[in-house]
Amino acid sequence: MSDHYQALGVARDATEDQIKKAYRKLARELHPDVNPAPEAQERFKAVTHAYEVLSDAGSRRQYDMGGNDPFGGAGFGGFGDIFDTFFGGGSSRGPRSRAERGQDALIRIDLTLDEVIFGVTKSVEVDTAVLCETCQGSCCRPGTSMATCDICGGAGQIQRQVRSLLGNVVTSQPCGTCRGFGQVIPEPCIDCRGQGRVRARRTIDLNIPAGVEDGLRLQLTGQGEVGFAGGQSGDLYVDMAVKEHDVFGRQGDDLTCVLEVPLHDAVLGSLAKIQTFDGEIEIEVEPGMQTGEIINVKGKGVQHLRSNGRGDLKIKIQVITPTKLDSKQKEIFRSLAGLRKDESIRLQKQSHGRFAGKRKN
Repeated sequence: MSDHYQALGVARDATEDQIKKAYRKLARELHPDVNPAPEAQERFKAVTHAYEVLSDAGSRRQYDMGGNDPFGGAGFGGFGDIFDTFFGGGSSRGPRSRAERGQDALIRIDLTLDEVIFGVTKSVEVDTAVLCETCQGSCCRPGTSMATCDICGGAGQIQRQVRSLLGNVVTSQPCGTCRGFGQVIPEPCIDCRGQGRVRARRTIDLNIPAGVEDGLRLQLTGQGEVGFAGGQSGDLYVDMAVKEHDVFGRQGDDLTCVLEVPLHDAVLGSLAKIQTFDGEIEIEVEPGMQTGEIINVKGKGVQHLRSNGRGDLKIKIQVITPTKLDSKQKEIFRSLAGLRKDESIRLQKQSHGRFAGKRKN
C-alpha cells in the first residue's frame, strides 16, 4: 500500500486545509486535460485516491492506525468519484455516431436425417429489421438532409464553467437537443420515422453443410438486424434440430440400424436387400450369425463435417425366434434337438457395449 501522505507531499500531522491545498496544486499539474502523459495519469489517480482517504476524518483515522485502506486502493470511486465531481467526466469527446450495430438474431431450423447426411439448402423467413428503402438509412425524408445542431454547434457536447475546489473548471455534458449526435433531423423519413430501418420479413437461403449434428449452432455474419440509422448488421445464429428417423440412428458419423433375421436364415445364411439413403443395397447374412453381431457397410454413413469421406452403416443382427409353431414344425425342432444333444442352456457373461459384437465387413 503506497503512503498517501507522501503521494500528496504533506506531513503526517498536516491540517485538512493543507491537504486540500496540496491536492489542488497537484491536480492542476497532473490532470489529463493538462498533462496527457501515461505516467502523469497514473500519478493523478494515486493523488486523487490519497485525497479521498485523508480528506475524510474517519477514513484518515483508520489509515493512521494501520488499518486496511478504506477504499481498497481502487482510486476512482468510494468517495463519489472526485474526477467526475471536479472535472465533469473529463474533456469533450465530440459528437457520437448516430449509426449503431444491429442486434443479433436466433432461429431454429428442423432437419431430417437424409438432409444431414448429404447437406441441403433451405429458404427461411426471418422477421427482422431491414434498411429503409425510402431513405437508405439516412433517417431523413428524401431530398432533405441532417442539420448542424444550433445549441451545441455540432460538437454534441455542452460545456459549462463551474466553481469547485480547484477553482473554475469546465465540465462537458451531452447536448440534450441532439442527444450528443451533433446533428438534428429537420424532416424525418415518414416510412421509418427517422430510424433508418423498418421491420419486415426477409427470406434467407441457408446452405446447411452435410454432417451437422442436433444442437449445432451456425453463425451467419451480417445476417441479423440492420442497425439504427443504417448501422452495421448484427449476426444471425441458426440452431440445428434433427428429427429422429423411424429406422436409422446415428452414432458420430456412423448410421445404425437393426436387421431382424428369421431363425432359419440365421442358421443357413441368406442374402438380404435393404433400403438405405443411397438406394437399395444387398448384404450377406452368413450362416450361423448370432444376435448382436454387426455387419459393417463402409461409406454409407454421414458425410464428415470438416473433412472428406463418410462414416459407415452398422447393421446389428437380431435373430427372430419363432413363437407360434404348428405340430409339424414342432416335430422338426424336436428332431433337431435330438441331433444336437451336446448343446445345452448355460450362463454367459453379459457384454455391456451398445453395439458390441463381431463385425462382418
